[in-house]
Amino acid sequence: MEKDCLYYKYSDYLKKHYHTKVYKLPVNLPITCPNRLDGQGCTFCAESGTGFEAMDASVSVKEQLIKTQAYIRKRYKAEKFIAYFQNYTNTFMPVEQLIAYMEEAAEVEDIVEIAISTRPDCIRDDYLDALDRFSEKHHIHICIELGLQTANYHTLKTIRRGHGLAEYLDACLRIKRHPFTLCTHVILNLPGDTVEDAIETSKIISIMGNDLVKAHSLYIASNTEMARLYTKKQLTICTKEEYFLRLQYFLEYLDPRIGVERLFSRIPEKDALFCNWQTSWWKLQDEFTDRMTENDSFQGKNCSYMNGSALKYFD
Repeated sequence: MEKDCLYYKYSDYLKKHYHTKVYKLPVNLPITCPNRLDGQGCTFCAESGTGFEAMDASVSVKEQLIKTQAYIRKRYKAEKFIAYFQNYTNTFMPVEQLIAYMEEAAEVEDIVEIAISTRPDCIRDDYLDALDRFSEKHHIHICIELGLQTANYHTLKTIRRGHGLAEYLDACLRIKRHPFTLCTHVILNLPGDTVEDAIETSKIISIMGNDLVKAHSLYIASNTEMARLYTKKQLTICTKEEYFLRLQYFLEYLDPRIGVERLFSRIPEKDALFCNWQTSWWKLQDEFTDRMTENDSFQGKNCSYMNGSALKYFD
């Protein structure tokens, strides 16, 4: 099988839906996360969150988008853009404030979508209704990106995620009542997880009707609880080969209609003690897709577990 056909790439997903080249523009809002208010936050999360590519949150949404858009338009020839509310938990604020930030984004030319990164326990019906009204008013599509990380609720507790699997299922069901895109973020090599957890996570994401998925390889950001454990050699990260195996099975069990936004993490070297086995993400991606080709592996290869799969004996 050709490399381009091994999995449903996000770029192809966007072309199918927008019929032109679309680029995601990160936006940083002056917010935090409920998990940080109630405790120390997730063990892998740095003080700055994950918005490494975004501007400072003190810059207005409109200015962030206009400046980044000008650069991306010139460098990558993109014609349409997604405003990506990326860092921390972007629905963890009064709904009126969230809509006000989105109104700023709507004022920027060629914004066709707003992607909102958040947590499963920060999804509520009145917020979703407000997003629906905004989308109809401005004819701007909404994508909601949920950080699940893993379906293993024991691991979720260990990494102090602050929610379990049930909250994720609840959020998905509520989101799918609306015409939004649903995306889930996962980390496939969290300490304590196995290949079986990667498979189960893939199955749950597929069954919950996700449109997109973003897979991350675990990195150890500086000044985190995981960094402390890693330095003391109390935390073990699986090998590159093991991650490849988990990622391969994850994709094989993933519904082939789900767009895949990412396979490996990307973080500046200066901000991490460990990332991607000291290899660039694009080299890992080439190596991984070569492996998939050699193993006759492709997205959806084992996606045969839905809709009463055991009843095949009576066909």
